[in-house]
Amino acid sequence: MSDTSAILLSKIDGTEKLKSVVRTMKAIAASSIGSYENAVLALIDYERTVTLGLAAVLRQNVVKPTPHIEQASSNAVGTIGAIVFGSDQGLVGQFNEIMTTFVIDTLDQLPGEKKIWVVGERLFSRLAEAKLALVGPYPVPGSVSAISQLVGRIQIDGDTCRLNNEFAQMYLFHNQPQAASQYQPVCQQLLPLDTRWQRALATTPWPTKALPEPVGEKETLLSDLIREYLFISVYKACAESLASENASRLAAMQRAEKSINELSDQLHRTFSRLRQNAIDEELFDVIAGFNALTGFKI
Repeated sequence: MSDTSAILLSKIDGTEKLKSVVRTMKAIAASSIGSYENAVLALIDYERTVTLGLAAVLRQNVVKPTPHIEQASSNAVGTIGAIVFGSDQGLVGQFNEIMTTFVIDTLDQLPGEKKIWVVGERLFSRLAEAKLALVGPYPVPGSVSAISQLVGRIQIDGDTCRLNNEFAQMYLFHNQPQAASQYQPVCQQLLPLDTRWQRALATTPWPTKALPEPVGEKETLLSDLIREYLFISVYKACAESLASENASRLAAMQRAEKSINELSDQLHRTFSRLRQNAIDEELFDVIAGFNALTGFKI
């Protein structure tokens, strides 16, 4: 076997191993997408319960504004906070680049100073290049069970900032999954919860004819429900971001698999051609030797 053929065989073996790795990563990404999408679906009933609870309390129209709502009037203009979800790992295509551009373009349209809490080291480094004031990076959860820990940590840090009256507004940025393994960046205003938001909830229709009556201190109940509402919003954004990340990784692996298959086919064709050429040369040598020994002439 020639050196060229040996090199080709080595390359073919390498592409087969790489193809196996890509198939495994595709399977993991597809499985992860399902897990995170199921986590978002599991929130639907709980989110509706919290929303109805808020509607029941706000319908009474006798509660005092909570600190989340007071912020709207006391800090109409001031520092703008943002929670941005990105990725810690590679092989996700333009996932972090798209989010970086979207965050910068969106915040540029808002007045005041900005302070960004970043989830994901890779996104953190890209936003740092834009000379923005950053907090973090927070680690990206590696599973559904780890999302609650991250959201809890963000809530604790957010409560500290709220008590210090640091932010006038708080926004939430994340990639949201779309059909066919696609995604798009979205932005949601998390705080303050203004009077328009309260009126919309207060007019939410109750599912039964018997109207509810809140039990206990209404201000405390409202504060607890708002805290759950914010937890759901951040949790949902994180889960959707992780689903989008794995969708991006799945699409990248599909493109990689296509390229590897094309390269593998090309290497096999080249090896087959070299092998056939070597066989032809050996046959010609045998025929030439036979002709030389027998004196046979064509």
